Amino acid sequence: MSVPSDLVSVGYISGAYGLNGWIRIRPYSSDADALLHAKTWWLGQPERPQQLREVDLLQAKSHSGDVVAQLVGVVERDGAEALKGSTVQISRRYFPPLADGEFYWVDLIGLEVENLRGERLGLVHDLMDNGAHPILRVLGAAGQEMSGQPEQEMLIPFVDHYVKTVDREAKKIVVDWELDY
Repeated sequence: MSVPSDLVSVGYISGAYGLNGWIRIRPYSSDADALLHAKTWWLGQPERPQQLREVDLLQAKSHSGDVVAQLVGVVERDGAEALKGSTVQISRRYFPPLADGEFYWVDLIGLEVENLRGERLGLVHDLMDNGAHPILRVLGAAGQEMSGQPEQEMLIPFVDHYVKTVDREAKKIVVDWELDY
């Protein structure tokens, strides 16, 4: 069994669904298309992320903001409950294509952020959704590492007004934002 190198964590199993071995998955994204269309999932336990188990999907559907699914070999509720807490990863090839100017959040994590003056603001360590738009969570503003201060988190709205360019190849995001905001 070879584990694909392009796996992305897309959710976790929150418990059983019904009596016939179905599971309930809490997706990390509000758009669960990739989960619904992938034929193979990789399951892992948070305490042992290097140990992944390949499972085949029989069927999946959206249900109240979650995804419910039936996996090959899981035929009763006890088997489904045993998977609770497992992370679900899928190959990147199952992700739907994006239009120009759209990005998957996972592609933005780790990118360097600098402002229009070329000042380093830090690295994107996460994103969050406030309902109106996504927000970049940036750690490591310039000078903090040298001064011995703990890294501060900077929250930058991921909207055209502030985000001027995203260059995935150069691993950089340029924003109209200042160090003291």
